[in-house]
Amino acid sequence: MVEEKQVNCQVDCVNGCVLGDKCPSIEHREATSKFIEDTPLDKMLEIAEAARMKKMMEPPKWILPDDI
Repeated sequence: MVEEKQVNCQVDCVNGCVLGDKCPSIEHREATSKFIEDTPLDKMLEIAEAARMKKMMEPPKWILPDDI
């Protein structure tokens, strides 16, 4: 059995959670599943479009290197 502290979910759980019921993100998975089941696809597309438009309206973020 894999210990929780040694698991990098982004890498180790790509093909499914390796911790099962001991997953620290289990409540998030349940909430996500409920959202997907309860929300029509048209509503999800509206949410995505609103997020895209908000992102497009933000001013550009400049990242300058420290060694200038």
